[in-house]
Amino acid sequence: MNIYKIRIFLLLICVLALSLKTSSFAHSMTDDQTASEIQQLNQQIKDSQSQMQNIATQKAQYAANIAQAQAQAATLQGQMAILDNRIAAAQLDINSTQDQIDQTNLQMKQINLDIGNKTEAVDNEKNDISSTLKLLYKESDVSTLEVLLTNNSLADFLDRIKNLQDVNKGMDDSLNQLKNDEADLEKSKTTLASKTTELQALAVSLAQNMQALESDKQDKTDVLAETQNSQQKYTGLVEQLKEQQDAANTQIMNLESSLRARLASQSSQSKLQLNPNGFIWPVPKNYITTYFHDPDYPFRYLFEHPGWDIRAAQGTEIMAADSGYVAHAAMNGNAYAYIMIIHGNGLSTVYGHVSKIFVNADDYVTQGEVIGLSGGTPGTAGSGPFTTGPHLHFEIRQDGIPVDPAGFLTQ
Repeated sequence: MNIYKIRIFLLLICVLALSLKTSSFAHSMTDDQTASEIQQLNQQIKDSQSQMQNIATQKAQYAANIAQAQAQAATLQGQMAILDNRIAAAQLDINSTQDQIDQTNLQMKQINLDIGNKTEAVDNEKNDISSTLKLLYKESDVSTLEVLLTNNSLADFLDRIKNLQDVNKGMDDSLNQLKNDEADLEKSKTTLASKTTELQALAVSLAQNMQALESDKQDKTDVLAETQNSQQKYTGLVEQLKEQQDAANTQIMNLESSLRARLASQSSQSKLQLNPNGFIWPVPKNYITTYFHDPDYPFRYLFEHPGWDIRAAQGTEIMAADSGYVAHAAMNGNAYAYIMIIHGNGLSTVYGHVSKIFVNADDYVTQGEVIGLSGGTPGTAGSGPFTTGPHLHFEIRQDGIPVDPAGFLTQ
């Protein structure tokens, strides 16, 4: 091997060392180019968060207004105030959800920029390492002895060895950077997947909030139509509602007690075994318009809301939440109609605002069996006074006392 070849080899080492520095500079330039984009996205996200805080403050005010109006709910004016504030709060929920969607989209753009940067960095590091390995492999036939013999002094030899060590260190740095970049890339991809899932959930929430707004608007229309804007008629309907609620509650407790006593003396008691997987939703899982003991329930000054109101189109099939015996199943014109089923462990379920019934008292039904159709549209069979549009009123009772369905329904 001649001195000319050695010089070329050393020149390649210098070029390699320079290329490593140039690559780092190029990476820095790439980061600078996206820095302003990321900064702009961060500012937009910050502005969105500020807007959401303002919405939260407004919602708190509407909640306070509703609480104040509850004291006047016995008047038509008070009822309208509650509905007006619920409508306004529902609109804020829509605005808030849309802001969250916009914010998530901005965050996804930010993550995509980061993924692009990391992907480019990984590619650059791979190319750098590949080029270095190719050049080193090409010159790998140069032995230490040959290099030593072609140098004029030991100092020259040591300088060349140091150059080789510098190149190896550069490769180690590149490999470590590659590992870090790939780890960051995977982390960004995982975050993006999480944000995508979050965005999908927000889209569902937005649709539900829009439905809630339309429901509240319809409630107001229904109340005005039912009362014909008359305080006297409103008062009469409220009294009727209170009487029907008290009568239904008394009837439910008496029927359950009576049927359980009869079953206790019969072999049929053994059939009251709860499904270990829990209760199923009685109608397709949907938006809950009013929760158990809901603080925004318009008639809370009369009684606590004893269950869930689950949105369901008029005539939706109602399924038994679990197997059991039917304690009550009867229509009563347009007055409130319900089905009641008793189960094991002292539990029972009530399905209110039914428009049609397919079972009879004392029937044994299995979990998932269709027992009737939902209702709730004002003026229709089984709706009762002051219904809030088509829905199923669903109760779970423990030893006759209403409990929150949240702890029983399968998700």
